[in-house]
Amino acid sequence: MAEFVHVTGARSARGIQRSGIAARSRGWAGGRGVYCMPVLSSFTLTYQWVRELRRWHSGVLVAVQFRLSDDQPVTVGRFGAPPREATASQAVAAVRELDDPRGFEVFVPRVIGVGEVRRVRDVPQGVGWRYVPAAHGRRPCPCPACLPRGAYKVATVRRRFSDEEPVRPKSELMTRLRAAVTADEIIDVLGELGRGRRGGAEELAYLADHPEPDVRDTLAGVLRSYRGCEARRLREQLHLSASSASHPDSC
Repeated sequence: MAEFVHVTGARSARGIQRSGIAARSRGWAGGRGVYCMPVLSSFTLTYQWVRELRRWHSGVLVAVQFRLSDDQPVTVGRFGAPPREATASQAVAAVRELDDPRGFEVFVPRVIGVGEVRRVRDVPQGVGWRYVPAAHGRRPCPCPACLPRGAYKVATVRRRFSDEEPVRPKSELMTRLRAAVTADEIIDVLGELGRGRRGGAEELAYLADHPEPDVRDTLAGVLRSYRGCEARRLREQLHLSASSASHPDSC
């Protein structure tokens, strides 16, 4: 018999002991099943997924230990890469032979019956890796796929490691805007002003009559970040100006 561990939320423990592990996860080929890890001689490697899964599951996690027949069809491989088909015993042997099995997983394409479940145990919540194996000391990726909205300290990580330049204060941007001469210079500053809510729009009113259409179009987009009566008035003025330009009166 091949022995595996499935990590899940503690709130599911009672239901698993009563009816087994539901096939809620989707495998590489699209079918439903259960992700798990072979029981290895190393405690840390056996429960390596706990810390990473805590990013996606609220509350405490537990480990469900279960057994499968050696000939049970499964797939095995490193996350993010196409897995290979194997039997349960072959999957256990393949993972045990790896020099570094971090990031590997086994997928069972069916429900795990209650008769196959051996026990549900508590597990330390900080064991294993986070983001990717060997991520410690590496610059984290701040994109929404790697750092989902609402994750622990996600705003702090994005501020520290964002590829974008920090937003300049409005006073500095307005000084640059007044000194801008060409349309391109004005558009560059307006683009930075549009990255956040900037209060009143009175200081931008003089640009509503700018002779360059690109400046007026950029201003219309930037004003969506502004609030107040003046911002609404300018947006309406620019909208009417654009409508008049696209539909001139015919004689």
